[in-house]
Amino acid sequence: MSHISILSVNHQLAPVSVREKVAFAPNQLIDSLAKFNAIDGVQACAILSTCNRAEVYAIIDGDNGKDILSNYLASAHNINQTELSPYLVYFEDDKAIEHICQVATGLDSLVLGEPQILGQLKDAYHAAKDANTLSKLLEKVFQHAFSTAKKVRTDTKIGSSPVSIAYCAVKLSEKIFTDLSEQTVMLIGAGEMIELCAQHLNRQGVRKMIVANRTIENAKKIADLYNARSISLKQFSSVVHEADIIISSTAASVPIIGKGLIESALKLRKHKPMFMLDIAIPRDIEPEVAQLEDVFLYTIDDLQQVVSDNIDNRQNEKVLAQEIINTQGKKFNLWLETLPNEQVVQTYRQNAYKTKEMAVKYALKQLSKGGDASVIIQKLADQLTNKLLHAPSNNIKQADASQLAKCQDCIPKSE
Repeated sequence: MSHISILSVNHQLAPVSVREKVAFAPNQLIDSLAKFNAIDGVQACAILSTCNRAEVYAIIDGDNGKDILSNYLASAHNINQTELSPYLVYFEDDKAIEHICQVATGLDSLVLGEPQILGQLKDAYHAAKDANTLSKLLEKVFQHAFSTAKKVRTDTKIGSSPVSIAYCAVKLSEKIFTDLSEQTVMLIGAGEMIELCAQHLNRQGVRKMIVANRTIENAKKIADLYNARSISLKQFSSVVHEADIIISSTAASVPIIGKGLIESALKLRKHKPMFMLDIAIPRDIEPEVAQLEDVFLYTIDDLQQVVSDNIDNRQNEKVLAQEIINTQGKKFNLWLETLPNEQVVQTYRQNAYKTKEMAVKYALKQLSKGGDASVIIQKLADQLTNKLLHAPSNNIKQADASQLAKCQDCIPKSE
């Protein structure tokens, strides 16, 4: 029997030091999906990897879904399973459907109701589609999650306040510097999170921004929107001392900012304090940087208090959103119940076309021998009719009263 299975390592149990070990690099995702899909028992799969979670989704043939998924996650990142097991959460069938909907609607996010996760889930879906690792069932699971998220956004106010990880990052900056307009901010990366940070900082009156990225053209796209400077990461070391605030979110697989670099920058700054926020997974900033006396280093896990201050008004909407998820889940289960019917119909159609092809092939052969066309066509029609009616007729004869009533609608009405 097949099961819908999800294995999650997320912010609710796993600290950033664990989450960064199971993060999937975007440029390796297609290869990771191919290896995942090749595992015995995996019928279809997808991978979601964000700053707050690494989740693997699969249709599993058999009852050992948790073992298959945990083995894959550990081996994919060369981690001992015993190290991972305290942070693993497994969902199956109804619970899996509920979980992916909670993820899509932002109910399972660090910031309740944040909208970015839906886009990230859609990216995971498209990556699996490109890698050809989706099945009809897994595709339906994702489509169900997307339509449920849309309904929650439409019918509740869970996404009405502008609270996001980027928003909370800026709020945390304000706790360190009361007047952000006087500070120079360096944003490292060029993804959606950095663009949102730039947007919020601009609204708070920040006028001195530097956007640094490996590809300077991508940094320039964001910088030009807010009259900021754009630099490449090669220039970063010569400019870092100018920054009072550094917010970093790149896709680098190893830290790009070390203790020695910041130590040198602090000397040039005459030990004027620096606020650094690392919202990347894996981390962009070496944890040892926090040992420096004039540095306030925070990771994405430190945003929890800021989040708590901003989500009280969303709790009532969370209850409404969960009710929608439950209702939509019942509709999905009704679809699941009819899935075997679709498979029977598909098989019946395939067999019918094979019967047609054989009958047509025989008729064409007879025509090529110079047979009477009208006789051959009549014979073809009789053969097709008899073969297509044989199995349904036998089943109707053996049906009880309730089954017979259902059969009535299957019989086409004569014109």
